[in-house]
Amino acid sequence: MPNTRDIRRRIKSVKSTAQITKAMEMVAASKMRRAQQAATAGRPYGEVLNDVLVSLCDHIDEEAHPLLARRDVKKTLVLLLTSDKGLCGALNTHVLRDAALLDHQSTLFIALGRKGSAFLQRTGYRMIADFSLPDHPTSAQTKPISQLCLDQFLSGAVDRVTILYPKFINTLIQRPLHLQLLPITMERKSGETPSALASSTSSSRKALPDGEATGEYLFEPTVESVLDAILPYSFHFEVFQKILEERASEQSARMVAMKAATDNAKKLVKDLTLEYNKARQASITTELLEITTAQMVLN
Repeated sequence: MPNTRDIRRRIKSVKSTAQITKAMEMVAASKMRRAQQAATAGRPYGEVLNDVLVSLCDHIDEEAHPLLARRDVKKTLVLLLTSDKGLCGALNTHVLRDAALLDHQSTLFIALGRKGSAFLQRTGYRMIADFSLPDHPTSAQTKPISQLCLDQFLSGAVDRVTILYPKFINTLIQRPLHLQLLPITMERKSGETPSALASSTSSSRKALPDGEATGEYLFEPTVESVLDAILPYSFHFEVFQKILEERASEQSARMVAMKAATDNAKKLVKDLTLEYNKARQASITTELLEITTAQMVLN
């Protein structure tokens, strides 16, 4: 049994660790609320924007704009979203596990977050750029990332652009998703599922719901000018929304991980205190026995 001095030292060390994890939990909780609000606030706007695109699908051809054109996929660009820091549970591990399944030869990466960048360098994947953003990015700060993806697709360097990120479900659940971004598929979204490239296998056109207006649309000044404005904007917003989802997932996972660490530290302190009391009681009992034995010898 360890002596009481070692146990006291361990108790002091664990209490110091618990204070640190508790402080990190409170910081993460504060950031989490803001990140969750930002992520959920953009979802209704994204749904409306998607409905606008769906309403146009019966009036345009897939070849009407380069962002709609489908090609034979030889090269794929993956936008990999991870955190800059650790201490957020298995959040990054689940995303990087899916990234490790992708083909080395036909896949290029753009990394957002130092964890993803370090993984790509370690595993030998080809990374054409890496970015770092603050905890609460703005659309202007994320636009260079989405613009680079657009440039790579429009130049023909890649035939498809996808995104791999942890989707925010709630504080306790974040699911890794791999979704197609380019070419844009105009479909009515009924909820994203964590399947690899779920949108790449679905049709780019769907019939409008019963009762919805299907009249002829007039484009001013031209169809091309309208598509030139709305399609890139839709893509930039989609990337921005996914980054907000990743930030909400990161802060939620970190808050939960730090709370679990704090609870475990408190439990460990309780167990160590019990062990300390047992050791102290055993030491006192031994000393009493020695005193009693010595007294009996003297008598």
